[in-house]
Amino acid sequence: MLKIWGRKNSINVQKVLWCCGELALPFERTDAGAQFGVNHTPEYRAMNPNGLVPTINDDGFILWESHAIVRYLAGIHGLGTLWPGTPRAFAEADRWMEWYDTTLWPDLRPVFWNLVRLPPEKRDAALVAANAQKVAGNLAIADAHLSRRRYFGGDQFTMGDIPLGVAAFRWFNLDLPIARPPHRHLEAWYQRILQRPAFQQHCAAPLS
Repeated sequence: MLKIWGRKNSINVQKVLWCCGELALPFERTDAGAQFGVNHTPEYRAMNPNGLVPTINDDGFILWESHAIVRYLAGIHGLGTLWPGTPRAFAEADRWMEWYDTTLWPDLRPVFWNLVRLPPEKRDAALVAANAQKVAGNLAIADAHLSRRRYFGGDQFTMGDIPLGVAAFRWFNLDLPIARPPHRHLEAWYQRILQRPAFQQHCAAPLS
């Protein structure tokens, strides 16, 4: 059985759990990271020298990095669905996974960290406001893209929606110091994401 190490409230672990849910893959999960420890033990570092979560063991094959894991699982179990069926369709979905890493999350992470993980007296209000404005600008790009399609990879849900889905959940549930600009197409996509049972099971939890 697929084994997963990582705490269920981690955004990166949630990507993998959501992927497994969409693919109806059974798995065993071990809490690791943050208050659970485990990820800095010699045994864990032997699997993942970065000491981060998630890590998976799929019948002896060890893999870390959340997007690599999502691509791997989708490629084995979701060809034609989560993993689109042509090179161009794959690239379309994959592009948005990369965009999450290079553009969206670097701006959203400081906002999330300050508003959720830090006590009020340690928060950097100016940084939060500035980065929230950057995120709003980023999401305008996503909104324009979604004006022409239902999902990031096209007309069907793919692996490209998974990183953006967990990020959107955080964006729409943070108590922001600025007003969220309206992004009609993004918000419609987000409502479709919220209806997915695997998302509800693995991702729609109070922010922590």
